[in-house]
Amino acid sequence: MNNEMIINEMLSDDWEQVKSIYIEAINKGNATFDKEAPSWESWDTNHFATCRLVARLEGKVAGWAALTPVSSRPAFSGVAEVSIYISELAKGKGIGSALLKALIESSEQEGFWTLQSGIFPENIASLNLHYKYGFREVGVRDKIGKLDGVWRDIVLLERRKAD
Repeated sequence: MNNEMIINEMLSDDWEQVKSIYIEAINKGNATFDKEAPSWESWDTNHFATCRLVARLEGKVAGWAALTPVSSRPAFSGVAEVSIYISELAKGKGIGSALLKALIESSEQEGFWTLQSGIFPENIASLNLHYKYGFREVGVRDKIGKLDGVWRDIVLLERRKAD
């Protein structure tokens, strides 16, 4: 078996595996406010067409990353929200690190100047991954939303492209 990780563009054919990883994150309860995975059509509409990446191990999607707009206003056209999710079976293999590095490189080539992430404070692994790649804490958004009837905070992080 070849344990080599390959990072490449996410294709619509990857959706079922991408969705499965997202459902794992939903079920863990510390990665998203979503309670169910969207349809491919909804997901596709709400994410930028560029900067959609998957990490493959042995031909299977082990993690994914993508960007969503933070605003429709032209002044914010180079600002995007990061989504990055790793399969539970693939954690600890450097996939998150490789994906986030590739996403940053891809986003800068596509003209993005700021990436941001909203992360539950309990998700230490995700916070540490973002800090590793130059994200800084902007602040904590207290009780920004409810998950299962409980108010949750998020740590707002951002990374600015070097000029």
